[in-house]
Amino acid sequence: MQFADWTPRPIPADLEARYVAEGFWTDDTLGAVAADGLARLADTGFFVHSDVHAWQGTFGDVDRMARSLAGWLVAEGVGPGDVVMLQLPNWVEAAASFFAAAYVGAVVVPVVHFYGPKEVGYILQVTRPKVVITADRFGHTDHLANYTALLTPASVEQGAQRWLVVGDTPAEDLPAGAEPFATALAAPPLTDVVAVDPAQPAIIAFTSGTTRDPKGVVHTHRTIMCEVRHLDWMYPTGGPPQITGTPVGHFMGMVNALLVPMMRDTPVHMVDVWNPGEVLRLMGAYDLGVSGGATFFLTSLLDHADCTPRHVELIPYMGLGGSVIPVPVAERAAALGISLYRAYGSTEHPSITTTRVDEPPEKRLRTDGRVMPGVEIRLDDEGEIISRGPDLCMGYTDPELTAAQFDADGWYRTGDVAIVDDDGYYTITDRISDVIIRGGENISAQAVEDEMLGLDAIAEIAVVAAPDERLGEHAAAVVRLRDGATAPTLDDVRVHLGAVGLAKQKWPEELHVVDDFPRTPSGKIQKYKLRQAIREGTL
Repeated sequence: MQFADWTPRPIPADLEARYVAEGFWTDDTLGAVAADGLARLADTGFFVHSDVHAWQGTFGDVDRMARSLAGWLVAEGVGPGDVVMLQLPNWVEAAASFFAAAYVGAVVVPVVHFYGPKEVGYILQVTRPKVVITADRFGHTDHLANYTALLTPASVEQGAQRWLVVGDTPAEDLPAGAEPFATALAAPPLTDVVAVDPAQPAIIAFTSGTTRDPKGVVHTHRTIMCEVRHLDWMYPTGGPPQITGTPVGHFMGMVNALLVPMMRDTPVHMVDVWNPGEVLRLMGAYDLGVSGGATFFLTSLLDHADCTPRHVELIPYMGLGGSVIPVPVAERAAALGISLYRAYGSTEHPSITTTRVDEPPEKRLRTDGRVMPGVEIRLDDEGEIISRGPDLCMGYTDPELTAAQFDADGWYRTGDVAIVDDDGYYTITDRISDVIIRGGENISAQAVEDEMLGLDAIAEIAVVAAPDERLGEHAAAVVRLRDGATAPTLDDVRVHLGAVGLAKQKWPEELHVVDDFPRTPSGKIQKYKLRQAIREGTL
């Protein structure tokens, strides 16, 4: 598949003209912006903090690596519309691969490093990348084993032509068809960025939704660069350089870690594992702050025994989003002098609302903010947010899903329910879509339910969100057993889900057995009642 031939969702001509006239959509492409930023910041530091793959250099060093890889990509016939898939931790090779793909006009498919063979297999099938770049292994994931099974001769014929591997595994020990990442860096460097239409796809971000398989969200150069400018506008100025722990395999992690620093002329500091104690050590050693993310990133630091007043001083502000933000957490941060601000968006529409640090505390701490510049919102009769804006994606890899979620006037049904106050501040109150957001990562309840039904004892199941003090939410499984069956333990469930290849962060962290479920007159399980019972401790 060449995504240069991909058909975007409908967008009215007058809306497109307005986005261009108001400066939200420009002719900037990822490759051109990256080349300018890397050259301008050539002497600025670029750091990867890791126990297994640390690296220290400059933006100029990353640029040289990216241009060599880009030269190799061109020699392999990769160009505008071709797909390059990356499943790498927060390592320098992830940055170089992202920039190299942008230089040649390829479509980047970032995949979070902990996705297992089930999710990865689906993404390979949908995008058919020309080049796949992975780690050999990281944490508990053996990528060599996973991809050896996934990149079969049949899949190679579908488009996965080359496989580059980052890590310490010697070339002679790599699986057939794999080659060391370093070999590609011997290619003559690319000197000129390949021209590409800014209205064409730039990134496909996969996110779990209400369906079994991840959704492929297609962003163009226009929507990505608009989002980068939105983030730059949203973030406060001043304060120390930031440390990034969000995976660059996640769409927003990549944008925040690799593109936003170019807007602000700041160094990059990435960690490949979020170890609060180590992050606190790095903050002290390099005078770093933490700019934002899911609530967990803040609470894990504040709750750690090594957190000192000096560390708190290094967090003058922090943006929270991507998961539930408990009011007590916001009030605790405020009491410590940390100016929190909240934001709301999604992979499809990244920046819909936000607050800013100079707004009233009651708005910053208790609402999700006002509409971003260029963005429009309307609420339907059930309170569902319907949005459109210049950073809204241009559809999905699945045309049927695109047709279902977007209308001819450019409006997107978010699946989220909100209320709005007299001052125009929105507060998200519920989700129509059946998604659990664990530490900023979306978990499809249906995907977990489908796999758990493979346990013989389970007759019926509902997976719902349960409150989590660190992560905002986690998955809780509520099951009805077959007659005479013995209930599985939580360990039984984990063994089963691990065996079928479901990513570990999607596994339920609670298990409840019921005789029957609360239901609608048509027999549909009323999940909101289960969520309420779990919150109240009555299940």
